[in-house]
Amino acid sequence: MKFLRISFYATISSVLMLDGCAVGPDYARPVSSLPSHYSEEEAATTATKEAPVVNEWWKSFNDPVLDDLIDKALRNNTDVQLASARIEEADAAMREAGAALFPEIDLGGSGTRSRISTTTATPLPSSTSIVRNNFKAGLSTAFELDFWGKLRRATEAARAQALATHYGKGTVELTLAGLVTDNYLALRALDAQLAVSGSSLKSRDESRKVTQNRLQGGVSSQLDVQQAEGAHATILAQIANLQQQRALALHQLAFLTATPELQLSQGDIMQLPVPPAPPAGLPSSLLEARPDVRQAEAQLIAANAKIGVVKAALFPSISLTGNLGGESQELSDLFLAGSRVWTGGLSLNLPIFDAGKLSARVDQATAQQKQSLASYQKTVQTAFKEVNDALVTVRQTASGEQAYENRMQAAQKSMTLADARYKAGYSPYLETLDAQRTLNDATLSFIQNRQARLSASVQLFKALGGGWYGI
Repeated sequence: MKFLRISFYATISSVLMLDGCAVGPDYARPVSSLPSHYSEEEAATTATKEAPVVNEWWKSFNDPVLDDLIDKALRNNTDVQLASARIEEADAAMREAGAALFPEIDLGGSGTRSRISTTTATPLPSSTSIVRNNFKAGLSTAFELDFWGKLRRATEAARAQALATHYGKGTVELTLAGLVTDNYLALRALDAQLAVSGSSLKSRDESRKVTQNRLQGGVSSQLDVQQAEGAHATILAQIANLQQQRALALHQLAFLTATPELQLSQGDIMQLPVPPAPPAGLPSSLLEARPDVRQAEAQLIAANAKIGVVKAALFPSISLTGNLGGESQELSDLFLAGSRVWTGGLSLNLPIFDAGKLSARVDQATAQQKQSLASYQKTVQTAFKEVNDALVTVRQTASGEQAYENRMQAAQKSMTLADARYKAGYSPYLETLDAQRTLNDATLSFIQNRQARLSASVQLFKALGGGWYGI
């Protein structure tokens, strides 16, 4: 008996000493095939010497209203709340997976009262009681030894999935901040266009009155009056369309910030500063800071670890079991030394034949890892493209702004000259009308280019994962 006890403990000790290896591939980050710098890096030659932008990149617009809108969105938006709930779920799953590495101890107890038959073929001794009590109480445990690393790989996968949900929330927040900023810029651009349209309406109303007076004086024709009326109506229609677009932009901001009652006073996009340009020589490794890239890599790590989980099922599973407690006929004797009972055991389970079921699961997990790898590579390539697109858009909208401004100034001078010539009787009203249209279009185009320039900065911030802090 003593020899068996020594052999039992020696077996357990040997297994515990060997409990250290883990089957399945260890994760190694895929080698990037991307260039070390962006192909549109020449756009960075205009970089300023200002301080690098922090993660709260929207504050570079120096607009308290925009800051407040994004704060509300990050607090109240349902997509952010959904992402937070996913984090809670994944964290709980990670704790559950980690708990499997430790023994589970249960407390159990039972009490029964039974009667024995007195009419069986074998009669009972006269001293035997036909009514019996049986009470039990004790602790039990069952613990699978993680000899092949199945539980550790499962914990590794759960930890990676939890990280993926954290990065997923970061992706949602970055996208949401970009949407709020883009819609806010659109709203302010519409405010500026409405202000220009109001000035154009005043100018065309004045021209309409001038043509009517000249008609009464016999120095103008009915055609001039009708042309002035048409130009006046065109601006009214333009204002109505801009007001509709502003209302829709405001409704979108109210939806994104979860504040249906949102109201914003008039503003002007030209009052918003242009964010600083990125410093020269942005490395492509900045993409690693993007939450969607980190999320894709975390999912790849999880898929890689799951291969080890299913591979471990091909090997023997070894478990320890044990019970310690008491059993007696009387409840008062349950915890006496003579009532003590205990058991200890070691079990081994080895799959012999399963018609290829377990190996098929390994193939499935391997294929899923390949899918995650392809998804990760696509995410990195897409991120690289988005940065290049944003860099070229920032550069082109910045270089084109001067041309739009020159066009607007030339149109303003043409308008002044055409109006003076018409009032002096040197040119027909059609020349004035054409100058008014040109000035209106040129001014609106200048405002729209400024909106595109600021929006391009937003896209660059998003593409870089929220700025280039720390470069």
